[in-house]
Amino acid sequence: MNRLADAFDDAYRREWAFVLAATVRVAGSLDVAEECVQDAFVAAIGAWSEHGVPDNPGAWLTTAARRRALDQLRRDKTLRSKLPLLIELDANDPDPADIVEDSVVIDDRLRLVFTCCHPALSAETQAALTLRLVCGLSTPRIARAFLVSEATMAARITRGEKKIEVAQIPYVMPAESELPERLDTVLTVIHLFFTAGHTASSQDELVDSEVVGRSIDLARMLHALLQYESEVQGLLALLLLTDVRRQTRVDANGSLVLLKNQDRSPWDAAQIDEGRSLVALVLMSRPPGRFALQAAIAAVHAGAPSYEGTDWSELLGLYDVLLDVWPSPVVELNRAVVVAELRGPEAGLAIVDGIASAGQLDRYSYLPATRADLLRRLNRRDEAALSYKQAIVLVDNDVERAFLQDRLIEVQV
Repeated sequence: MNRLADAFDDAYRREWAFVLAATVRVAGSLDVAEECVQDAFVAAIGAWSEHGVPDNPGAWLTTAARRRALDQLRRDKTLRSKLPLLIELDANDPDPADIVEDSVVIDDRLRLVFTCCHPALSAETQAALTLRLVCGLSTPRIARAFLVSEATMAARITRGEKKIEVAQIPYVMPAESELPERLDTVLTVIHLFFTAGHTASSQDELVDSEVVGRSIDLARMLHALLQYESEVQGLLALLLLTDVRRQTRVDANGSLVLLKNQDRSPWDAAQIDEGRSLVALVLMSRPPGRFALQAAIAAVHAGAPSYEGTDWSELLGLYDVLLDVWPSPVVELNRAVVVAELRGPEAGLAIVDGIASAGQLDRYSYLPATRADLLRRLNRRDEAALSYKQAIVLVDNDVERAFLQDRLIEVQV
């Protein structure tokens, strides 16, 4: 029974988004598709108990969900044909006989991303809905990513789903002329998805490698579709250059290792070269966008021979440009870290305190964590301890929490 439960939980975590994306294309409705996918997972419990877990759970679930969607389409079409005076048959409705139960194509996920990122929805709803439906992230996890309450995020997602149904937003790739108004949100969502895996929330490991891999897959798909869009190139470069550190961010015991202490020799040279080549291309576009600039920052870190050998002056210049292009308190906080390396922790702390007083990052654990580190370096131990305690309350990842607790003990000794 434990094996079945583990297999079911694993399939739910890994396959939900894939199965939903494939089923929406048949059902033509998010509500119907979600019901069919839920039915397929319920059916899996009984079938897998009796016959064993299939070799490819995702394919089994996709077939079951799509068959349910086809059955519903057939029932709806039959009902409407029997009640012609009560229900007007829509000429655009798909004929079940014309729908082929083909295998899941990877573009289904991208098609669903663009559906969720329709301009009829607010930007915040677009991003939240995509992270929930396409990326399979839980509502609490999305709420943490947006620094809002779980109730606020749940309401936002529900409104978005209803708006898609009411507005009859089609499940199709937009025309070329429609891409620009949706592209920025799509890029933002994929980056948020990557970030959710890069430092996994509510997890006893630092990185959710599956989420990271799926987000890079989406970025590569988008790049194949729009390879000449500079911000698409920038996003892919940013993910590749950030991910290159994945294996060295924890030690053999699973403990957090800061960038300054990481062994750079295992970093994938080919991945760094690919990322830096993309950065060279995107920086030729004028003016560079926010993803291009973030990728350039990641390229400086990835290309440095050591932490001490990092070109901090170049990084500060890039952050200054990024703040002009994309004013953000998170960018300002990252810039403060660079300022501390160039001009000392006191200069960095002044910036951090200014960000804190604005109150925009009250839910963001990295703000008190950064402040604590700067205070520790200034030997202001009591103040550092208070900030470490604040960060520990806000942090979700167990590995980061353990690191902060060790630092708290260090400044209290």
